Amino acid sequence: MNAASWYVLHSKPHKENQINAYLQSQNLETFYPTLRVQPVNPRSSKIRPYFPGYLFVRTDLEAVGLSALQWIPGAVGLVSFDGQPGTVPDHVIRELRQRVEQIEAAGGLTADGLKQGDPVRITHGPFAGHEAIFDMRLSGSERVQVLLEMLGRLVKVRTQANAIEKRSVK
Repeated sequence: MNAASWYVLHSKPHKENQINAYLQSQNLETFYPTLRVQPVNPRSSKIRPYFPGYLFVRTDLEAVGLSALQWIPGAVGLVSFDGQPGTVPDHVIRELRQRVEQIEAAGGLTADGLKQGDPVRITHGPFAGHEAIFDMRLSGSERVQVLLEMLGRLVKVRTQANAIEKRSVK
């Protein structure tokens, strides 16, 4: 009987790659969802974690031992509730994998690095071709709110983050 379960490992800032590589070198199954982004600064990383500071590891905790995961360099420890490491159901991991694949298939997250007030162009959807003003990122980070001028006033429009691009101001 395989008692392996998915656990969430909390990492120190920007240590997810290091921890993921270490876990894989120990022959542990991991899920470290990342997304392509289009940063404003061309020297910035074009790959960002979907859950900054966290990654998933699948293991039999009784066989491996809690300390094997709690004391990894760069790790804070397993996410726990009432002192017990929390598990993530397999179907949640499958759904997360599908969601990340959908975002990647749509071109990644393109609203990364936008600030409130930045001029944007809506690239697809019902308002494709219109210029707008970036307002805010909505929960879930795949959706954004922009301000679109209609009939002489600004109207809030919500759309996918990958449906807008930053406009250069001339």
